[in-house]
Amino acid sequence: MNEDHARSELTRICVKLYDRDLTVSAGGNMSIRLNGDEMLITPTGRNKGMLTPQEMVKMDLDGNILSDGKPSIEHRFHIGLYRKNPDVNAIVHCHPLHCVALAVRGAGLRTGLTPEGVLLLGDVPMIGYHTPGSQELVDEIVEHAASNAMLMSRHGALTQGRTLEEAYNRMEELEFQAALQDLVGDAEELPRDEIARIRGL
Repeated sequence: MNEDHARSELTRICVKLYDRDLTVSAGGNMSIRLNGDEMLITPTGRNKGMLTPQEMVKMDLDGNILSDGKPSIEHRFHIGLYRKNPDVNAIVHCHPLHCVALAVRGAGLRTGLTPEGVLLLGDVPMIGYHTPGSQELVDEIVEHAASNAMLMSRHGALTQGRTLEEAYNRMEELEFQAALQDLVGDAEELPRDEIARIRGL
């Protein structure tokens, strides 16, 4: 992907995440793959609603910084997911309120309440609590690299996609499903045969 375009798109999505209350302040980190072995990632400690394209940090997948700026302390799990998933080109990690509420309670997300949850998210694992930026967190996230979305205990949420729009849409859907689950409580999910039929679409 053209680097200037990627910088602009990553900035636009960060602002959109902030405006939709999917992340707050300096929380979270987002990235986009430039090519087979380079990515752009948000800088550490910056409000996601106030970023500029020039602030995005270019890195290779060996962890070398190739531009000005200091990358998010959690850049290593982005690198791990890109290495594991050649088809993944964007990763969104942020702290949506309802997702975090589930993750603090240790409650799993039930994506079988609606067809959209099944289609966009699939099964959503709960990653155990590990210090942000730690190798333990990286290792457990990469263990679940096949998942479209994850919750992170007492931390937040993560989605990945073939495009930045797909990763963003999955985060929006993840928060919607978490809020819906809070509202409907123990309502029954779709029948298993219908979930299987939807997954086969």
